[in-house]
Amino acid sequence: MKDLFVIVPSKNISPILSEMISKVTYQTNYTIVQDSSHIPNLQNKKIIFVCESTDIDCDFAMLEFFSKLYEKGHQCLLGSAAAVLVHSNTEHGTKRTSQDIIYLANNLGCCFIGHSVVEATSSLRNFLTWQKVIDISLKEICLNLCSKLRTRLLEHNPLTINSPKILVLYSNPHKTSNTLDLWHMTSEHLSSYEIRELQIENGEVLDCKGCSYKLCTHYGKHNKCFYGGVMVHDVLPAIEESDAIIWLCPNYNDAIASNLTAVINRLTVLYRKIDFYDKSIFAVVVSGSSGSDSISRQLIGALNINKGFRLPPYFSIMAIANDPGEIFNIPQIHELAKDFSENIRKEIKA
Repeated sequence: MKDLFVIVPSKNISPILSEMISKVTYQTNYTIVQDSSHIPNLQNKKIIFVCESTDIDCDFAMLEFFSKLYEKGHQCLLGSAAAVLVHSNTEHGTKRTSQDIIYLANNLGCCFIGHSVVEATSSLRNFLTWQKVIDISLKEICLNLCSKLRTRLLEHNPLTINSPKILVLYSNPHKTSNTLDLWHMTSEHLSSYEIRELQIENGEVLDCKGCSYKLCTHYGKHNKCFYGGVMVHDVLPAIEESDAIIWLCPNYNDAIASNLTAVINRLTVLYRKIDFYDKSIFAVVVSGSSGSDSISRQLIGALNINKGFRLPPYFSIMAIANDPGEIFNIPQIHELAKDFSENIRKEIKA
């Protein structure tokens, strides 16, 4: 097995998080990295970030560690693949902590495997849904997931797909969209690829009804969903056939647009049928003022952590543009779009 680098800056590790670390390092060659003043070369490595979330939903030691990483430059994690272990001493904070760490590492060139996080709240009640299908204790479920995470990370060695199928999902009309303009600046450098653009119009995709696990699985096996419609006929088949999905997300109120949120919520029926580990996600995010990073973090939480899509390095391009056409006035925006297209070319892997 390849060596594993386990990043554990916190000096106050809970007993359950210690056991989770033991599971991911069992019978594995590994290096523990604790001192942010002596960080080894972390390019082209397999990495597990270990976070102890506090009452205010963050791991100060890990954030300090990332501050030192950022001093090394935006390529200091280039070529590495990673996952996250996180424990909270409350019933919340695990999602926010892990999203922050993944976002920061991704901007340093690190990719993340699908379902990249094992999170443990103080009571472990976040594993109750697993217990409905696996009749073992909550702690055993947690530790089993840690073992599987370790195996998937160490075996992660995807190859570039030479002729990928790319799906682009968006909800806003072109004539007023800086987001679509930025995407088309990017896509003009991807003309040799098979690209399908799907607009999710208002009212086309109803939000998830919340069917039972058994009923959702039944629909999934028959390529159906409770609501049917464009989601079943167009969106789900397109996602299933695609190697990469690019989400075009204008930021209206620091949240993913409702139409695209409904699509994400309705992915569960396909998720019951297949896994998304070999499908990469990218994002184009444009804000009128600020907050593009909030959208990127939401996409990380919904699609990488929850649904299991692979998160390539530098997965999102972000910009600030308000009035129609303002995107074209951003200095070097065409060069940034070209660089983003080159990253897409390199990072559609399976």
